Amino acid sequence: MPEHDQRWPGWVYAAGDDPDYRFSFANERTFLAWIRTALSLLAAGVALNHIELTISPAVQSTLTSILVLLGILCAVASWWRWARAERAMRRHERLPALPIALLLAAAVGLIGAVVLTLA
Repeated sequence: MPEHDQRWPGWVYAAGDDPDYRFSFANERTFLAWIRTALSLLAAGVALNHIELTISPAVQSTLTSILVLLGILCAVASWWRWARAERAMRRHERLPALPIALLLAAAVGLIGAVVLTLA
């Protein structure tokens, strides 16, 4: 990497060599897919907050908060995953796992089950 290269974040781009552009673009597409998921979780939280359901307001508020928090977590995790994968590609290392995916899947499944059961 040339010394004048000021790409951010430095801890990602300062490591190793530039990978094939196709791999970087694939990593970027994956990042954008995670961002779409984060936006969907936020939208679901907003929708759940505004729809009148037959469940108690406390449960509805709790589920809304969990969905919004999952959306925020997903957005942060998407950037962290992108950065770690980009750095691993640059260093010719194995791609890192993302254990947060299991948490997100389980939480969305649980929220869906609760809404179906109580609605």
